[in-house]
Amino acid sequence: MFDNPSLITRIAIGKLIGLIFGLIGFFLLPLFWPLADMFLRVGILFWYITVGAIIGVYGVLNWHPVIRLPLPWWFRAPLIGGWMNFVLTFFAYDTFRTMMLDMFGPDFPFTSPFWFVLEGAIVGLIIGYFATKFGGEGKAAVPEPPK
Repeated sequence: MFDNPSLITRIAIGKLIGLIFGLIGFFLLPLFWPLADMFLRVGILFWYITVGAIIGVYGVLNWHPVIRLPLPWWFRAPLIGGWMNFVLTFFAYDTFRTMMLDMFGPDFPFTSPFWFVLEGAIVGLIIGYFATKFGGEGKAAVPEPPK
């Protein structure tokens, strides 16, 4: 099943692992922060599925055409995951700030919502590993068009 590299396999694996992380967030968020509403929980679920799909798609870019350097999966996937959570933090900064302060208190030294960028990089690394292991990367993951 996983013998041939495939973009579709990369995307499916990325979305599946994103679903797993999204479900973890969906079910554990109310345990850590009881004020989490359903919109936030479902948003986190959908967010990580989307992050997984994007990491899967970008697996075909294993060479940067402008700076002419390789982009290995272990660099590319955490970069995308971290960037996506950086954007998420901008969208929901007030919510994440309130959550971090409620969970850890104002005296805790790491209450910045931007710690979610590190979380995104770690999740991206995990997604990138499995997407590359089972779906390949680069030109090999893109099938030749029929002639």
